[in-house]
Amino acid sequence: MGIGSVQRAVLAAKFETLLPHLDERQRRLLLGAEARSVGHGGIRLVAQAAGVREATVSLGVRELESGESLLGRTRRPGGGRKRVVDLDPGLRDALLALVEPDVRGDPMSPLRWTTKSTRNLAAELTRQGHRISADTVGDLLRAEGFSLQGNAKTIEGGRHPDRDGQFRYINEQARAHIDAEEPVVSVDTKKKELVGAYKNAGQQWLPVGQPVPVSTHDFPDAELGKAIPYGVYDLAANTGWVSVGTDHDTAAFAVESVRRWWKARGSLDYPAASRLLITADAGGSNGYRTRAWKAELAALALETGLEITVCHFPPGTSKWNKVEHRLFSHITMNWRGRPLTSHEVIVNSIAATTTRTGLTVHAELDTGAYPTGVRVGDRQMDALPLTRHTWHGDWNYALRPEPYAEINEAADPFDQPSPDLAWLQHPAITGLTPAEWDALIAQLLALHDAQREGELDKRRGHRPRIKGDGTTGRRPILTLADRLLAVLLHQRLGLPQVAVARLFGVTPETVNRRIRDIRQLLQAAGHTVEPAEARLILEPGLPRSTGLGPASSPPF
Repeated sequence: MGIGSVQRAVLAAKFETLLPHLDERQRRLLLGAEARSVGHGGIRLVAQAAGVREATVSLGVRELESGESLLGRTRRPGGGRKRVVDLDPGLRDALLALVEPDVRGDPMSPLRWTTKSTRNLAAELTRQGHRISADTVGDLLRAEGFSLQGNAKTIEGGRHPDRDGQFRYINEQARAHIDAEEPVVSVDTKKKELVGAYKNAGQQWLPVGQPVPVSTHDFPDAELGKAIPYGVYDLAANTGWVSVGTDHDTAAFAVESVRRWWKARGSLDYPAASRLLITADAGGSNGYRTRAWKAELAALALETGLEITVCHFPPGTSKWNKVEHRLFSHITMNWRGRPLTSHEVIVNSIAATTTRTGLTVHAELDTGAYPTGVRVGDRQMDALPLTRHTWHGDWNYALRPEPYAEINEAADPFDQPSPDLAWLQHPAITGLTPAEWDALIAQLLALHDAQREGELDKRRGHRPRIKGDGTTGRRPILTLADRLLAVLLHQRLGLPQVAVARLFGVTPETVNRRIRDIRQLLQAAGHTVEPAEARLILEPGLPRSTGLGPASSPPF
């Protein structure tokens, strides 16, 4: 073996050991240094030993002999492989067209209704003739100022012109009460929770591979039902009170929760209080349009001797309610990842909620019954000791601790006409004697009850819950007798439905639906409405809404 072969073998062994640990420029400089040390023929010898091109070794020699300062990087600016976006000028525009918001992007794009992941974007760009990988798509999106983002809850619906003014008013009222050492509470109903072995969002520390087993479906348990947490948050004391209901989220349940808080906590923390300020959302069981909420608060004011002032947040701004982010959010974090298997678990989890700022929470179970469909009439509302504030009296009002008359506004009997329509029951209009009228009403009432019960069973999937008075839902606009009168006026006397609607004080759509319903019941009862010999005929040129009424009746 010649000297050249031995030297080449020695260099090859050295390069095999060192080159894998060096970057591109360092390897090039090492090869150039070895070639200079060998002398004549060194470039070819080193290139053969390292297995590279002679031009690479020559470049290393030139870099060493040039005397340039250290670059601080492997390649010179502009060196290396060109980026795909530089090689494909149309790639950037094609990518931006795919990720534009739907209202501005291509309406025919295959990705309009598809998740725009980097993998899907890369596949679509490749289909369009732009060869690119998912990782490169991610790099380009980040360079263009894009990032992975979720939805942001910022749309509050129509912005009320007095929104900011109401916020300032609430702040002034709260500051005045707190400065006077009067209680200020924020109230609301938390999201209803399924009781049972159901998945609860979040995670908790458990042994590896041993997650808590829960049901694969979230069908409510017929026995356990749902839990309804209603929170009362004391702004000054930083304390929370939560009543966990088991029946319905009604105004009576909401006020009962406030009553329980006052008896167990509020009256002790504020023994000299004469006023109470409640801040609440605009809707729900404690909404500003809920009459039962005001009626229940009037009873609470009389019972406690407190003047109860209520300030509602403007519609669409419930997230600013203090109870949401000072109480409910911490409760949610405290029981995250834990199945709410019983009411006891829910109550104990709520009561164990604390924060580093000193929040303490008391929770208890409320198993009381709170029927729905409670109606508060106009006369009862007028009797309440309610004072509306000069600024937005619909949102801001006070219930005085004064006695008031309990007015019984029982709903009109369903088998009797409404008081203002009773005159239409005359045989000259109905064509029926009193006995025939009573018999027909009794027959239709039985058919109506059977029909309604069947519809409720089909709609809800179970038997409807019956209130204490044997009725379901809210008071009907028209009684069964009213509906029968509407059919007789329309079919027997020929009065247009528009005129019937105006006479009854409802919309034509309501009259149309009720006439259709009664026709079905009459058909089932085998009763036919015969046209009267003398029918109403509208004079030419008169509006179709012209109706008929007694001389003493008001115009309609």
